[in-house]
Amino acid sequence: MSQSVFLEPLDVLFLRGNKLFGDPGCYGEALIPPWPSVAAGALRSRMLVDDGIDLAAFARGEIDHPTLGTPAKPGSFAVTAFHLARRGPGGNVEILIQPPADLVLSEADGGNLLVRALKPTAITSPGLASSCALPQLPVLAESERRKPTSGYWLGESGWRKYLAGAVPDAADVVKTSALWLLDHRVGVGLDAATGRASDGQLFSVQAVAMRPDVGFLATVTGAVPAVSGSLRFGGDGRAAAVSKVPYHPPAADYPAIVDAGRCRLLLTTPGLFKNGWLPTGIDQHADGSYRFDLHGVKARLVSAAVPRAEVVSGWDLAKRQPKPAQRAVSSGSVYWFDELDATAEALGKLVEAGLWCDPCEDEDAARRAEGFNRCLPAAWETR
Repeated sequence: MSQSVFLEPLDVLFLRGNKLFGDPGCYGEALIPPWPSVAAGALRSRMLVDDGIDLAAFARGEIDHPTLGTPAKPGSFAVTAFHLARRGPGGNVEILIQPPADLVLSEADGGNLLVRALKPTAITSPGLASSCALPQLPVLAESERRKPTSGYWLGESGWRKYLAGAVPDAADVVKTSALWLLDHRVGVGLDAATGRASDGQLFSVQAVAMRPDVGFLATVTGAVPAVSGSLRFGGDGRAAAVSKVPYHPPAADYPAIVDAGRCRLLLTTPGLFKNGWLPTGIDQHADGSYRFDLHGVKARLVSAAVPRAEVVSGWDLAKRQPKPAQRAVSSGSVYWFDELDATAEALGKLVEAGLWCDPCEDEDAARRAEGFNRCLPAAWETR
């Protein structure tokens, strides 16, 4: 059983990434959307307060919450989806997706927006060499070179097309400026010993001012999150309203994917994988091929579009120290699989469990509860 909530900022947000700032002249950039751990921490903190739990005792591991467990051994609570979202006039919530890595947006003559898709292609020419370990490369065939553009998000109509194997068009995307604006703020470094401002330590940060009805959608399983009131969200504990929403996420046609025998797998949150860019469940076989085997889904990896890795950390409130920095595969990365051996039920289980082994190590269990390694199967583009 899952429950989705809409988190709507009531103030500007400080959504900090992994880059340190605070020294004289530093500049702190905002990270949108933030890591799913931000939503997990906000929702869990509110649950502890609602249940009257002594936060200090919980942080020390002295209290075992029925669904949150302890900081060292999380319970059944898990964030299974986290997206930028906006509320429509009728109260319905629409998720907004950063364009996946296999979509290329560019501007044509006259300012018209073009949306095109990369296609896995076997490079057979002896004059072309590549260090790619996979049999096919994601290629964008074009007769006229165009420079990619950014600053757009896929609306839910475009997301449904993408999951069905079609290419979204310009009507399916939303400009960033229609969703939020950046407000540059100046901060003063504090002396940790005295709590007073330190001389000459001015720095600037980006505050995110969301447009009305724009926020975040979080889905939780294994627990009942707060569905009304407010909570502290992001840096400096800025307020966000929380409300229950009846949300049914778009999904691909799993039986059709099984019949086709091939699919794409898209990361919807950053991936923390022990084998670098290779998702959990993939191993290299003796014949050199990469095979996926996880939660009843088996397939051969033939191509991948993986942007530059990012580094994920965060602040551990229980230990009052930074979390370990981990290299992560960026959300929006796409993997193409053929020789698919699965059922529609197995694909659904993969989505529900995420790209995690079962059972997980303790450190993995904490990150799993925070919403990392989430994925969705999508139909491979029509031949």
